[in-house]
Amino acid sequence: MSSSINFKAVSISNDRVMIAPSILAADLANLCSVASKTEEAGADMIHLDVIDGHFAPNITFGPDTIKALRRCTSLPFDTHLMISEPLKYLERFIKAGCDIITVHAEVCNESIFKEICAILKSNQVGIGIAINPDTELPSWAIDSMHEIDLVNVMSVYPGFSGQRLIPSVLEKMSMIGIMLREKGFSATIEADGGVDINNVYDVASAGARIIVAGNGVYSNSDIASAIKGIRERAMLAVSVGGNDGRRGSG
Repeated sequence: MSSSINFKAVSISNDRVMIAPSILAADLANLCSVASKTEEAGADMIHLDVIDGHFAPNITFGPDTIKALRRCTSLPFDTHLMISEPLKYLERFIKAGCDIITVHAEVCNESIFKEICAILKSNQVGIGIAINPDTELPSWAIDSMHEIDLVNVMSVYPGFSGQRLIPSVLEKMSMIGIMLREKGFSATIEADGGVDINNVYDVASAGARIIVAGNGVYSNSDIASAIKGIRERAMLAVSVGGNDGRRGSG
């Protein structure tokens, strides 16, 4: 299936791989400089992990930091809300300049998610749904998939950067990809957690087309080289397996 999704400054296509470095893994004392350098290095988006200390055991940054960061780069902000009450704070993140906002299935129900979708859609903000490694997509999320732009399949448990990718998640990712194609949905799969150049081939083979990489990018002194290497490795998997999510070995 070939598809393209456009909203605000973002164009997502299942024919290509997008790299979204997670800035949480960077030098938090120099976020503005990091954001600028990340754009210069060729990233497609910046991934922002917002954690409230309730949904996951950490506290990161909020809308005020994102608003300040918005002045440092023109890259789209792929904002992942790992918070317990996303609807309560949604408008603040929209006003801060987020281009895509992803909420967790674990803290939503059908009614809440429909309200979130309506608000994001009216503001031309991309809609994302995320699931933890041990969570399956609920039926209400599948029923709303025509509204969803990306499905974030967490390959680590939310809370801290630097965790290792959980290999068993790849099979779930692949099955979600099959479901999306069979039902004709255009949502793109995002892989988030522990992805680096050593495992991105398998991640892309499982169907991910948005790659969130934290330490895989920022632990390298040359982040442009890191982004290029991850992209090339992922695109190799796409060229071998096409867009059908078939698992390869490379």
